Amino acid sequence: MKIRTYVRGGLLVIFTSGVGYYLLLSQTGDMTLGLWGAVIGAVVAGLMIYLERGLEKVPLGSILYGGGGLVLGLILANLLTYSLFLAAKNSPISSITKVLLTIFLGYMGAIVGMKKGKELAIEGYANNLQKGPSNNNVKILDTSVIIDGRIADICETGFIEGELVVPQFVLKELQHIADSSDTLRRNRGRRGLDILHKIQKNVDINVQIIDQDFSRIKEVDAKLVALGKVMGGKILTNDFNLNKIAELQGVPVLNINQLANAVKPVVLPGEVMNVFVLKEGKEYGQGVAYLDDGTMVVIDNARRYIGKNIEVSVTSVLQTTAGRMIFARLKDEADRSEEGRYS
Repeated sequence: MKIRTYVRGGLLVIFTSGVGYYLLLSQTGDMTLGLWGAVIGAVVAGLMIYLERGLEKVPLGSILYGGGGLVLGLILANLLTYSLFLAAKNSPISSITKVLLTIFLGYMGAIVGMKKGKELAIEGYANNLQKGPSNNNVKILDTSVIIDGRIADICETGFIEGELVVPQFVLKELQHIADSSDTLRRNRGRRGLDILHKIQKNVDINVQIIDQDFSRIKEVDAKLVALGKVMGGKILTNDFNLNKIAELQGVPVLNINQLANAVKPVVLPGEVMNVFVLKEGKEYGQGVAYLDDGTMVVIDNARRYIGKNIEVSVTSVLQTTAGRMIFARLKDEADRSEEGRYS
């Protein structure tokens, strides 16, 4: 690929140098000036190659907005020069001013178009979303919630309404993770891309991928918060830190972990359940089991039942920021304790 690039660049330099040499030589007949024309042609070729490589990193939207701004700037420059210098067409000062004004307004139009065009587009998009009664609930997905995968299952249940928005910078982060040399990170990134594809196939969910970016902001979390402010939407995440940062800046957040904790079945002290003892606990004699939703159950004197299903009686429930823990003891021991109290 690099060889093709070098060959193409060399041919371009040869072509522009030849054109520059021929044009000046044919106009002046002086070979020295012809050589200067070749040098100028080579410089022009170098600038063209530099611009080409720079444009490869610029998003298509920026190029289009910049081109539109350039056209508007040139139109404005022509209107101003025509009206200001209508009576002084042949004045040297007016000619120089026309050229400078055209260059200045054309340049400013291109810069403003590239930097502000996408912001105007995204604000218009957000306003259109807010006009419809069924589209006024925009949810912006972050990288962690896509990789987590539970959002796809929630979408299939029909509890998610409105627009799901995925910014391009989130897609880039997913792609970067999927291309990682670390096997675990690579698998997580590919899983995230598969989950996003699964959500897009859901006919009841409208997924929009937008090109909005904030070039001055480096962190993806900060970009999500800025996008939430611009669109007036909610950030859908399971990242605790992003949750706090967004709330501090007034951006609503929907946290998947909080939803998961909220829908877990209520377990009361004294309730009996059947569990599979998976491993031993930290304290002497303890056994540990897990419910279907992942809740840890710590059972006193259950170490000898590892690998077996047993009935236990709940003694207490501990709710923490990381989740919920259930403490229990063997049902037989609980029954004997109750018999001893009433005998």
